[in-house]
Amino acid sequence: MKIKVQKIDGGNAAGEIELSDDVFGLEPRADILHRVVTWQLENRRGTARPTRERSDVARTGKKFGRQKGGGSARHGDRAAPTFIGGGKAHGARKRDFGQSLNKKIRALGLKMALSSKARDGLIVVDSLALAEAKTKALKGHLVKAGLSGKVLVIDGEQVDAGFKKAAGNLPGVNVLPAIGANVYDILNHDTLVLTKAAVEKLEARFNG
Repeated sequence: MKIKVQKIDGGNAAGEIELSDDVFGLEPRADILHRVVTWQLENRRGTARPTRERSDVARTGKKFGRQKGGGSARHGDRAAPTFIGGGKAHGARKRDFGQSLNKKIRALGLKMALSSKARDGLIVVDSLALAEAKTKALKGHLVKAGLSGKVLVIDGEQVDAGFKKAAGNLPGVNVLPAIGANVYDILNHDTLVLTKAAVEKLEARFNG
């Protein structure tokens, strides 16, 4: 699959780039994408901090008062929830929401997400280098390039520092290095912008 390489300001750069059909030419399957997105979101959930119940607090288990004749209610040890420093009754339990997913399925999901954008919503640029790393200037470049809505920009080993700074205050524009490419973020944006370095990194990720 060949695609024209653009400049970040919307102009045409020299030449085209050949995209690997093994990475960008697959037929997307909703069930695979759903499994990977669910795995991502479930593993993102934080676990609730568990409370210490009666058996968890460090207090003596000795019966502190006699059973009868004390003029008060009967009690066993000081770990009872009715006492200060005692355990909590019916407290929050630790819950683990993490899921496991086969590496091959995760890799296949990412390929299918890239393939779905290659059909509609993929732009390849030569680099993210800006003559003027200003938010206003970058906004004008994106408008000229016809990029609207939510845009995900993926660079190579590291994101260009000037572009990252300029894009920091643009709503709907998110930037990631190639190693951070994931199914949820790709599908959650209207347009995917890859640099030539990002294409090389992604293809090498699956071929290596």
